[in-house]
Amino acid sequence: MSGRIFYICSVMAEKIEISIVVPLYNEVESLPELHEWIVSVMEANKFTYEIIFVDDGSKDGSWDAVLKLRASNTNVRGIKFQRNYGKSAALQKGFEAVKGDYVVTLDADLQDSPEEIPEMIRMIKEDGYDMISGWKKKRYDPLSKTIPTKLYNWTARKLTGIYLHDFNCGLKAYRSIVVKSIEVYGDMHRYIPPLAKYAGFNKIGEKVVQHQARKFGTTKFGLNRFMNGPLDLLSVVFIGKFGKKPMHFFGAIGTLLFLIGFGFALYLGIDKTLSFFSDRLSPLIAQRTEFYIALTAMIIGSQFFLAGFIAELIGRNSSSRNVYLIETEI
Repeated sequence: MSGRIFYICSVMAEKIEISIVVPLYNEVESLPELHEWIVSVMEANKFTYEIIFVDDGSKDGSWDAVLKLRASNTNVRGIKFQRNYGKSAALQKGFEAVKGDYVVTLDADLQDSPEEIPEMIRMIKEDGYDMISGWKKKRYDPLSKTIPTKLYNWTARKLTGIYLHDFNCGLKAYRSIVVKSIEVYGDMHRYIPPLAKYAGFNKIGEKVVQHQARKFGTTKFGLNRFMNGPLDLLSVVFIGKFGKKPMHFFGAIGTLLFLIGFGFALYLGIDKTLSFFSDRLSPLIAQRTEFYIALTAMIIGSQFFLAGFIAELIGRNSSSRNVYLIETEI
């Protein structure tokens, strides 16, 4: 086994009410202040809680900071990846580790306010929501980030039918069963609400949250997110609607194309037969445009149908879980 896994376990007498998952990558300066902020909110509201810091392969001493926080607070837990896998992987491992009845995610850069947590949990408890997504109505990000974000959110609303203003807000609250029922991979952290909806959790709410200006460091997301975002959205929508039944998508398109091609072929055959028994001259079938339309449509239709069939076989005989190598867990 390449890589080592270490565990430090503690027994908690009280049942955990809230699990807070904090994915982080090179955020050593902000962790002590974030920890203190979270603890103050939890204690002020008398919540039983755990804080799970998921270090996504940081190189700046963030893990040492997590160890120090753990030494001073037994409610702190930590997971350290051996290398950088991305935010989605960090959230997935955090979701697998949570023990609380409710789960909250927030970023480690101090731009998300823990003071929003009590009201978000209240909305889940009393108003019956499955999850609450934060909405950074007033943002402190540059236009190069806010304009594409607005476009992505508009597109996501139209494709998914979930009318949220801010799909990518890191501050979200869930019932525990929601995060245990979804799988976050690739860059799917941007579209957790659609993942929850397609898993059967339709009560998705939204709360306007305070957005802080970045205090330390720089953003960890580059220009590639402008390409990956739309592609991931299409993947989420497709997998949500057809992930368990790919033949319904590929088979339907393939059958339609094949029938169109067969219709043209049948027309050519009838026309050629009628011309044979009459004095009308008819060009060779291979010289007619309809022949190539028929041939192309039937070939592509057959390929789509076979793609759906193969996808069904793969889906029924493979595991969708990704494996992330953990170096240390506390």
